[in-house]
Amino acid sequence: MSDQYVWLKGIPLPALTFIPEALREEWETFVFKDEDVVILTYPKSGTHWLIEILCLIFSKGDPKWIQSVPIWDRSPWVETESGYNSLKDKEGPRLISSHLPIQLIPKSLFSSKAKVIYLIRNPRDILVAGYFFYRISNFIKKPELLEEYFEWFIQGNVPYGSWFDHTHGWMSMKGKENFLILSYEELKRDRRSNTEKICQFLGKKLEPEELNSLLKNSSFQVMKENKMSNYSLLRGQYLDEKNGSILRKGISGDWKNYFTVAQAEAFDKIFQEKMADLPQELFPWE
Repeated sequence: MSDQYVWLKGIPLPALTFIPEALREEWETFVFKDEDVVILTYPKSGTHWLIEILCLIFSKGDPKWIQSVPIWDRSPWVETESGYNSLKDKEGPRLISSHLPIQLIPKSLFSSKAKVIYLIRNPRDILVAGYFFYRISNFIKKPELLEEYFEWFIQGNVPYGSWFDHTHGWMSMKGKENFLILSYEELKRDRRSNTEKICQFLGKKLEPEELNSLLKNSSFQVMKENKMSNYSLLRGQYLDEKNGSILRKGISGDWKNYFTVAQAEAFDKIFQEKMADLPQELFPWE
């Protein structure tokens, strides 16, 4: 798998999209501004869904922006060459996305007052979602079987490294005034109240009709049909969607349809060992 990755401080990052070496020193000094909103996730945690919700908060529920501008241009990934280049000279408040672990993010984040939202998700569902996503990706080695990807995942030999390390790292920010932790599962259960929580965190106010429009236009089905959000514009370039879609099911608990009893028991054991020092209420899933 080595030719598929750039290894940075022991973390495997996608070689095709990550900042090239010639730009890396400049990228590491990227300046986060106090008015920025930063979306942090481990891959397959619901990143695109959260971007869609935030875009609709910024547009006060008006769907014109999400229907006319590709999602990766609305909230670029700071660790990609195209994302970095579009962000570095952008004026005004910026929406910024990143999958980076805490030790790799440009250091200016920690001295800024940028609002940071960290979205977590049941890692069992992330594993299954990752398996299906990388099977349709053209930029990462495709796993042949779920059993193979299961081993890659628990060993951290997947893009952006170990979920356990990633979560541990960013959870160290818990309690900071400009850091909000959300979970995919809570968003699924009650999108309205969690959207209101995000608005309060950002100091934004939506009128009832604006919130209703946001809820309508950020549903899984509407996103799946929106060519600016469903990544169909990149079909053939980065994605081979003959065998599936980047927006696959949008549900919680799908792992139960794929894990064997032995895999579920093995994963539970690893989870308990690696996450024992974190409060279990941080993980609101079964």
